[in-house]
Amino acid sequence: MKILVTGGAGYIGSFMTKRLLDEGYGVVVFDSLERGHKEAVDTRAKFMQGDIKNLGTLEDLFCGETIDAVMHFAGYISVEESTKHPKRYYWNNTIGSENLLTAMMNIDKVDKFIFSSSAAVYGNPIKIPIPEDHPRNPTSPYGKTKLDTEEMLERFRKEVGISFVSLRYFNAAGASGDGSMGENHNPETHIIPLAIKAALNGEEFKLYGADYNTPDKTCIRDYIHVTDLVEAHILAINKLQKEKGGFFYNVGTGKGHSNREIIEVINRISGIDLKVKIEKKRPGDADSLIADPRKIEEELGFSPKHSDLETIVKTAWEWHKRNLKFRI
Repeated sequence: MKILVTGGAGYIGSFMTKRLLDEGYGVVVFDSLERGHKEAVDTRAKFMQGDIKNLGTLEDLFCGETIDAVMHFAGYISVEESTKHPKRYYWNNTIGSENLLTAMMNIDKVDKFIFSSSAAVYGNPIKIPIPEDHPRNPTSPYGKTKLDTEEMLERFRKEVGISFVSLRYFNAAGASGDGSMGENHNPETHIIPLAIKAALNGEEFKLYGADYNTPDKTCIRDYIHVTDLVEAHILAINKLQKEKGGFFYNVGTGKGHSNREIIEVINRISGIDLKVKIEKKRPGDADSLIADPRKIEEELGFSPKHSDLETIVKTAWEWHKRNLKFRI
């Protein structure tokens, strides 16, 4: 079975590519390298450079390769950036996804699709933890593009028979246990790598928001280790090989950690007392996002093994410490 991994030179996509290859799948990686890193792509995969905003390039890909399923990671991911550049997010995340679906159905009739969605589709939750049937009311253009794509997938399912799994990530974090792979976004917006890099460089860390409606006034998030997130995709592709339809799953632990808690754990693991400066909260950020993961646990047998906060921070710390060339 050959799988196309869009965004396979990025953080989660590169971990996914390696895992698929280790499982015996054939893999084609498609990435523009605008924000990905060619050196992060496993050399066993076939790499093709291209942009999902270019429908013709995608059609050429499906004409030249026999693809059995698509895993789609090629989205912009920053809530804050999306509020400043909503059109950029619309063209890449929404139109790019539509191009991908159009090309795969028109050219090669690929009917299995796994989508990298987000808890951002829920917006400010009215219920914690958040179940999959929670109202979807995104508060950022980023979240809106993810919702747009989910609705598009439903339309393609009804009209042309595609089967899909939409995995609503909460907060992916951490690095490989051997220090060989880790998180290296550009621009970086995630708290754990930003705080670790600030500690390594002896710089001040900017904490965005200390007036949230939470116990310690900083926002609360549900963190999932990247290797556990990749496991969810393996379970998803197994489901699509056995069953047709459209499926939505939260990928989280059901436990939340505040930003202040994150900083405390980084201080302890690093042995460095991080200098923190409080800034205004970023637009579009919800107070608290915690998954109700029971559906993916019950239907797919998902059980995170590396997503305790200690392991997440320790693996991230070791990766950044060993890869000093990626410092900011």
